[in-house]
Amino acid sequence: MVKNNEESNYYNSELQQLLIQFMVSSPDAYVRCQNIVEPSYWDEPLRPAVRYIKNFVNKYKALPTVEQVNTESKIRIDKIDDIRDNHLSWFYDTVESFCRHKAMEQLILDGPKLLEDGRYAEIEKRTRENMLISLQKDLGTDYFTNPAERLERMRTKTNTTSTGWKDVDEKLYGGLNRGEITIFAAQSGGGKSLFLQNLALNWVMMGLNVVYITLELSEELIGLRIDSMVTNIPSREIFRDIENVAIRLNTMKKKNGTKWGKLQIKSMPGASTTANDIKAYLREYEVQTGVKPDAICVDYLDLLMPYSVKVPAGDQFIKDKYTSEELRALAIEYNLLCATASQLNRGSVEQESFNMAHIAGGISKINTTDNLIAIQTSALMKEKGEFKLQFLKTRSSAGVGSSVMLSVNPDSLRITDYIGDSSSASSSASELDRITQELREKRQKLTLNKDYVPNQKISSLLGTENNIDNSDAQYEQEQNFPTKIDSARLRNLLKHSRND
Repeated sequence: MVKNNEESNYYNSELQQLLIQFMVSSPDAYVRCQNIVEPSYWDEPLRPAVRYIKNFVNKYKALPTVEQVNTESKIRIDKIDDIRDNHLSWFYDTVESFCRHKAMEQLILDGPKLLEDGRYAEIEKRTRENMLISLQKDLGTDYFTNPAERLERMRTKTNTTSTGWKDVDEKLYGGLNRGEITIFAAQSGGGKSLFLQNLALNWVMMGLNVVYITLELSEELIGLRIDSMVTNIPSREIFRDIENVAIRLNTMKKKNGTKWGKLQIKSMPGASTTANDIKAYLREYEVQTGVKPDAICVDYLDLLMPYSVKVPAGDQFIKDKYTSEELRALAIEYNLLCATASQLNRGSVEQESFNMAHIAGGISKINTTDNLIAIQTSALMKEKGEFKLQFLKTRSSAGVGSSVMLSVNPDSLRITDYIGDSSSASSSASELDRITQELREKRQKLTLNKDYVPNQKISSLLGTENNIDNSDAQYEQEQNFPTKIDSARLRNLLKHSRND
């Protein structure tokens, strides 16, 4: 087979005619290439033959005979007998490159007119489509052929990577997979960026190379947060002893005998950056550093814009659909672990548990994502240094509907496996939130009762037993009861409230 000769000579009329002969001589050959073949790729005298073959197959669901092609197209071709597998391999390689190169040739010829008309988007679109012209060579898995080998491949699958949190890994059957997208959802200020930063650090400590794309926070702030997580020094104290921090960072990288990966933090403008911009950056990063990224964290999805379509103003469904699909396609193309985040809407405020209806924007990004994990916290949980993760969608596991508790160090913001009693942690936090919510609802109902007289037992628990009257100020004092109440006190308060 001729390799990369001057293509103006290589793709001459003789070779083009030979490709037509293969197509009419072998049904297998034509079936494999029919989706990429266009008559316009051939020289003018040969186009009628290709056009006739395509039209005949579409109408009659069979290949025309060589005699039919010769008669209808007014050219002379011969049938090839005794086509072997190696002959077909040559044909597949040649027709694939021929169609792709001819498509690019057409674009170049059309380019001046497109530029003159300012149709840049069409040039970009056709360029992408042309680069994707290829034959489908992977036929998938033959289910009944060698089941033992198929199951062994699954058992030894290395595509799953730990998140660094064992309880989360357990719900995800080992962790996250490359080529998939995981969304962490939380309210504004609820810990989205914090989780992405901790996850990125976990992966780096495992030896993976991570790129952190920030569309909101500055590179410096993210770097400062991770400094605190690594050294266990509060962010407010980092600048008091920069030399000691630098020593600790270098020391931590050498602990436990595991060589840490690289972490690259890159800030990009929000509301204008696309997955294509991130893709261009990853290429440039790999060229300049020679480092191939293993994972990418995008902070965060709602600030990303689509590049393949122009989204009408306010059409959140279309925007979410294309941004999530394009980011996932990037993860597949580069075989990356991919994590990002999204906002919870106003309907999630003060909810004890979340569902998909609480995700801000359209359902389209939920359909695309592989894992959707909601971050729940409250004033009481923050005081105790706790986060609760709810699994709203897990494509590769049965974790949907379950939850896990994680601990957070309030000084370093490092998120770790839960430190408390893991057997009762989830139920305990949930019960306290339920009691608090019931108290709020009880108080709201009482505001409608003009004859309401404050219960002295409740006032005593709240420290407001004196000056009990029916004034607005007294009621507001009771309404805004302290958040720093332990479990026993909350239950006692609820007991008296029910008797009021």
